[in-house]
Amino acid sequence: MSALILVVFLGAAVLAMPIAHALLVAAMAAAATSDRIPLDLLVQQMVAQVQSFPLIAIPFFMLTGSLMMGGRLGAALVGVLSTLIGRFHGGPAQVGVLSSTLFGGVSGSAVADASAIGSLLIPWHKRLGYPPAFSAATLAAAATIDILIPPSIPMILFALTANASIAALFVAGILPGILMCAGFMFMCWWVGKRRNFPRDTTPINWGEFRVHLLYSSPALLLPVLIVLFLRFGIATPTEVAVLSTLYAAAVSVVVYRDLSLKRLNDAVVHAGLATGVVLLVIMASAAIGWLLTYDQMPTGVAHWIQQNVSQGWIVILIMNLLMLFIGMFIDLPAAVLLLTPVFLPLAESIGMDPVQLGIMMVVNLAVGLYTPPVGTTLFITSALAKVKVGQTVRELGPFYFVAFLVLALVSYVPASILR
Repeated sequence: MSALILVVFLGAAVLAMPIAHALLVAAMAAAATSDRIPLDLLVQQMVAQVQSFPLIAIPFFMLTGSLMMGGRLGAALVGVLSTLIGRFHGGPAQVGVLSSTLFGGVSGSAVADASAIGSLLIPWHKRLGYPPAFSAATLAAAATIDILIPPSIPMILFALTANASIAALFVAGILPGILMCAGFMFMCWWVGKRRNFPRDTTPINWGEFRVHLLYSSPALLLPVLIVLFLRFGIATPTEVAVLSTLYAAAVSVVVYRDLSLKRLNDAVVHAGLATGVVLLVIMASAAIGWLLTYDQMPTGVAHWIQQNVSQGWIVILIMNLLMLFIGMFIDLPAAVLLLTPVFLPLAESIGMDPVQLGIMMVVNLAVGLYTPPVGTTLFITSALAKVKVGQTVRELGPFYFVAFLVLALVSYVPASILR
């Protein structure tokens, strides 16, 4: 059965069918060819997976990001950062990295980050005479920091699948996110200095800077509040998601004064559509995961590796290579939901904490977001910069180097993320 699911899924994916639909087709094909699996039981498994209270956090975090970044905040945030670091070597690119890191504390979505920050910064880079391909590469890679800095939609999905603590995952993702940000900024500086990229030389308007700083400070406070509330058990992740939405709405009304009925409607519709896509992927992945578990595939994979690989560090290396490969072809939410049941028994067999596995998986799959052939942020920023994807990929080398260093740290030094 597992082989049939894999063949049908890959065939549907090759035909450019959406991932959720490809998963559903594979599940139906497996159920239809087996006399042991009632279809109504398969449907029950799909519906049961989305009947989860913590899932309410996903639409609220998405709505928070839409409310915050849909108004003046984006321009104010970029204005503050460009004034502070836009004059250094590679400064305009570093603004993109830092903007994505700060935006990560608001939305938790790499795709939203790539779209919002890219549309703001790429025209500015072009006006400065920056290479468009390098701008696209920087923002494609930096957008993935979003899913490491809390809140993080993929971490919520992993926690639900692995029965792990969402709060522990959020806290564990902070250091890798900061290291990724620092590494990417260093690479922007190094490349900018080596290739003598243009810098922003306009005189600093301190009055405008103070206005931008005032406007952006409420948003910069939000990720701090999220971490504090979760770290000290003041509220659950779902409650924090609702509170963050109320906070974003209040700030938009009181501070930014840009929350019109139209923008509220647009934000709700955008969050609803994005949530619908995620829930469909969750349901389809639940069907596949249940079928694979019924066929004992995860246990079989774990048993085979245990029988043939004796050293824990090699097991971790194998998991990393598989996750990197799969992340190149499957969207991140679907990959998290499919891989977690497979790798969780394997991680437990070598004594790996589920939180470490979750962070390792998110870092791995984040690399897939800017790696061809199905790199979502790669295609978004390339389209915004109006360059070919191949040109963007050629500029990604330094960012891959940093990402693999962070991945090695997360994989082999668990004390760096576990508290």
